[in-house]
Amino acid sequence: MISRSSIDRVFETARVEEVIGEFVQLKKAGSNFKGLSPFSEERTPSFMVSPVKQIWKDFSTGKGGNVVTFLMEHEHYSYPEAIRYLAKKYNIEIEETEQTEEQKQQADERESMFLVSEFARDYFQDILLNNEQGKAIGLSYFKERGFTKETIKKFQLGYALNEWEAFTTEALNKGYNLKYLEATGLTIVKQDLLSSTGTKQFDRFKGRVLFPIHSMSGRVLGFGGRILTNDKKAAKYLNSPESEIYHKSNILYGINFAKQTIAKEDNCYLVEGYTDVISFHQSGIENVVSSSGTALTENQIRLINRLTKNITILFDGDAAGIRASIRGIDLILEQGMNVKVLTFPDGEDPDSFAKKVSKEELKNYLTTNAKDFINFKVSLLMEDAQQDPVKKAGLIRDIVISISKIPDRIQREVYIQECSRIMDISETVLFSELAQLDKKERREASGKPIYRETSKPILQKTPEFEKVNELTKYEREIIRILLLYGNNKVDFVDFVAVEPTSEHEEYQLKKEHFQNVVSKEIYLNLHDDEVEFTDEVFKQVYFEVIDQLNQNEAISVDSLVNHSNTEISNLVTNILMDDEKHILSNWERKDIFIKSKESDLSKMVLDAIYNLRRVLIEQKISALISNLKDEEEREQVLESVVNYTNLKQRLFERLNRVV
Repeated sequence: MISRSSIDRVFETARVEEVIGEFVQLKKAGSNFKGLSPFSEERTPSFMVSPVKQIWKDFSTGKGGNVVTFLMEHEHYSYPEAIRYLAKKYNIEIEETEQTEEQKQQADERESMFLVSEFARDYFQDILLNNEQGKAIGLSYFKERGFTKETIKKFQLGYALNEWEAFTTEALNKGYNLKYLEATGLTIVKQDLLSSTGTKQFDRFKGRVLFPIHSMSGRVLGFGGRILTNDKKAAKYLNSPESEIYHKSNILYGINFAKQTIAKEDNCYLVEGYTDVISFHQSGIENVVSSSGTALTENQIRLINRLTKNITILFDGDAAGIRASIRGIDLILEQGMNVKVLTFPDGEDPDSFAKKVSKEELKNYLTTNAKDFINFKVSLLMEDAQQDPVKKAGLIRDIVISISKIPDRIQREVYIQECSRIMDISETVLFSELAQLDKKERREASGKPIYRETSKPILQKTPEFEKVNELTKYEREIIRILLLYGNNKVDFVDFVAVEPTSEHEEYQLKKEHFQNVVSKEIYLNLHDDEVEFTDEVFKQVYFEVIDQLNQNEAISVDSLVNHSNTEISNLVTNILMDDEKHILSNWERKDIFIKSKESDLSKMVLDAIYNLRRVLIEQKISALISNLKDEEEREQVLESVVNYTNLKQRLFERLNRVV
C-alpha cells in the first residue's frame, strides 16, 4: 500500500497539463487548455484541461478527473500504477506501507494543528479590529502602511497583545490542547521548577503584527510576525517554527490569493516580503507571491510551475542586494521556466513604489521594464568585467552555466546567440563550452519513453436516451452549487407563510430578506427537512462537504478532486469542468457574453431546494396513494394527500410556477 504522504506529494508535484500534454496536443484557451479528444475521433476540440483546478474533462465522452484518472483512462493503469508512473516521472521516492495506529493518530494530530492555527488567525484579527490595544498599535501600523480595512480583512492580518500569555490563556479556555499550541509554535513551553506544573508557557508572537501564511487551498499553516518596537534584542521578523503542517521551503506567501490570476495572466510576479504582496494586491496586481525573505527552493518553484511557466522577479534598487539574490535563480531556469527581472528606482521597493504611483502607472511600469533574466544578468555583471579579461572569461562561463540549465534546446541556442552579441564573442566558443556542460544531460534526455497509442473506434453507437430522474437531477444541482459557490455569502429573499386571521382570508406569503453563506443555507434547509440523498455518490460528497464545514467553516474542492474514491473525484471534476464548457466555443470572440451566474445565485440556491422538496412531496403523494388498502384508511390518506398537495402548491408559488 502506497503511503498517504507519497500520494499527496505526487498530487502536489504533478501538473495535469504537463502530463496530458505528452499524449494530447494542447492549446491555450484563456486560463485553460483545450485539444482534440484522445478518446474519440473529432475535428473540433472538446477536451479541456484546467491548470488552476488541476483537472480535465472530455466533453465528447463525458470522461474527466485528475492527473491520475487520466492515466487510468488513457493508459489503462490501475490507481497504484498511475501513482508510481507519476512518482518516477517527477523523481519522487514513494513509501509503501500499512498504516499503523500511530500513523492514523498522526493524521488526527495534523488536523488538530490546523484547527489551532485557524483559531489563532481569528483571535489575532479580532484583537486587531476590536481590542483597544490592537487598534491603537496594530491597526494604526497597517493604516500607516496604506492598507485599507478591506485589504486587512482579505489577508486576515492580526495583532498579538503585548502580554506574555494572553493568546495561550484564551486558547486553553476555549478548550484547545497545549500540546498543539506548542506543536504549531504559537506557544513556547519551557521547564520551570518553581512552577506547580513544572513548566511555564508564553506567547511566541507577543506584541507583533501578524501575517497568516496559507496553503494553496487556503488553510492556515503558520504566521509571520513583525515587531513594532525598537527592541534590539528581538528579531524584527519572526516566523512560525517548522512543524507537521508548516514547512517554509514548500510555501509561497499569497499563493492562495494569487493562483487564479497567475494562471489567467500566465505570469507570476515574485517579490521578497509580505507587504510587497499586499500592496500589489491593493493596486490591482494579484498575480504576485513572496518567498518571504528566504532563498527560493525547488518546491516553491514547483508551486508556481503548476500555474504558469513565466516568472518575473521584482528587485528593489539596491544593486548589492540584486547581485546576491540572482546567484540562486538558475534553479528556476533548470525547471524549464521563463524568467524575467525587473528593478525599481534607487531607494524604492515593490511596496513603496506601488503606493507612490497610480494603478495604471504601476501596470505600465511592470510591462515596459521587465527584462529577460539572461540579458539582465549579462548587462549587470558586464559592468564589473568590461575592462578585466579574467573577470570577463569568468562571466562568460557563469552565463553559459545558466544557459545550460534550460531544458529547451531551441531556447538555449537563442540565448547563446544573444550572449554572443552582447559580450562580443564568437558563438562557436560559447557552443563549445555549452556542449561540454551539456553532454551528460543530452545523454539522459535521449532515453525518452515511447507511449503506446490507444485504439479509437471509428464509429460510436448513439447512446439511448433515458428518462430524467428528477430527484437525481436536483440532488446533483445542490452538489454543484455547493462545490462552485458554497463559500459565497449571499443576500437571500425567502417567503414566510402568514397564517390567515380568519377562515375567509386566503393563504399569503410574506417576503423576508436575510444574508447567509450558501453552504450553510443549504445545510439548514436540508437538515430541517431531514432530507437524505438517494444517490450514493452524491451522499458521500455531501457528507465530505459538511465535514469540511464543521472542521474549517469552508469547503476545499482540491481535497475532493484528489479523493481516493475515484467516483467522488470524477463527479466533482465533471461538475467543475461543466461550468467552464462555454470556453470551448469562444463566445467572446463572437461578441456573445455569458451572464454571470453569481448574479442570480440566491435564486439558484432556493430554486434547487424548493424543487428538491417538490419532487420529494410528489413521491410521498404517490407512495400514499399506492399504499391505500382499505376504506377506513382511505379518508386519513386522502387528508394527508390534500395537505401535501397544498404544501406543493406553496412551493410552486415560491418557484413562480403554475400548477
